[in-house]
Amino acid sequence: MYKILVAAAVAVFFLFDVAGAASPPAPANAFVYIGWPTDGQVVSAGKPFRVWFGLRNMGVAPKDVKFPNTGHHHLLIDTDLPPLDQEIPSDRNHLHFGAGETETMLELAPGKHTLQLLMGDDKHIPHNPPVYSKKLTITVK
Repeated sequence: MYKILVAAAVAVFFLFDVAGAASPPAPANAFVYIGWPTDGQVVSAGKPFRVWFGLRNMGVAPKDVKFPNTGHHHLLIDTDLPPLDQEIPSDRNHLHFGAGETETMLELAPGKHTLQLLMGDDKHIPHNPPVYSKKLTITVK
């Protein structure tokens, strides 16, 4: 009997653990945006430029801090949104700001580039509904 109870408890744990990996809820009116640069902005090549992030109706919390209606920023560079039901990748096109940063310095090669923000939860999973900004195009000259 004891083994059956332990097996049932383990099954329930795994059921809730998998369910806990689902996209966390976000306020329907949450809004994230890039405050600077603006769409169509031209920035100077060869030196870093400031990118600052804005967020309304939701809070910023670092990775591994699970608190309702919070998340942290991910800056997408020259890429489309990743799958919105999976962990956001971490690479040169998907920058994580897991310490709760709301701005960064960025240096890009000359040419046209796209920038977009995507909020992720304490485990880098996008919220439901997903909270992402408009995709901006900038030119580095």
